[in-house]
Order: sequence, then C-alpha cells, then structure tokens
Amino acid sequence: MLPMLFKLCNTGFLLVFLLSAAVQYNDPDRLRWIALYTAAALLCLAQYRVVTPRWLPAALLAVCLAWIGLLLPEVVGAVSVSEVFESITMRTRAVEEARETGGLLLVALWSAVLAFRTPG
Repeated sequence: MLPMLFKLCNTGFLLVFLLSAAVQYNDPDRLRWIALYTAAALLCLAQYRVVTPRWLPAALLAVCLAWIGLLLPEVVGAVSVSEVFESITMRTRAVEEARETGGLLLVALWSAVLAFRTPG
C-alpha cells in the first residue's frame, strides 16, 4: 500500500512541478523558477528509474530553505493569507514573495520526503 501511495504522490508532485515550470514564462525572474521546478520534476521522474543519492534531494531542500530564509523577512507581517489568494495578479511585491515562498515550501516538502526515502 505504501509504495503505491508514494507513487501516486510522486506523480502528483511531478505534474505540479511541470505545470509550475510551464507557467513561469511571464515572471521577471522566470529562469531561476523554471530551473527550480524543473529540478524538482527531474527528482520526481528519477524515482521511477534511478536510485538517486540522498544528497541530491537534500541539496534541493537546502536551496529551498535558504531561499525561504531570504524571502520570509519581506513577507512576515507584510501580507495576509487572504491577500495571497484573492487575486491572481501581483498586487504588491510582498504578495508575490509570499506566493514564491509557497512554491518553495512545496519543493522543500517533497525534497525532504525524497531525501528521507532514498537509501544512503
């Protein structure tokens, strides 16, 4: 049961990361976001064929956590949760950075799962 649940979740995250990379075309800093989401998607894809070393998803996790650390001071107290979801357009820089933090949290979450699931 657990391996099947993992495969379903991994496939879901693979699709989310591919879609996230695809919608970055109009972002001013699109290259770094496309790179991040593509790296996350490749890690998901590798789970079906290759035994990836534990350090690979752990490295992506570390990048995400460091990036979150840089964004959080601009977000905390500057934007509410409702502001993040009330409009698809970028209202303020703080709203945009809060959304970016959410994307980083998703990549960090699944990278952590992959790092702890991967042997050695």
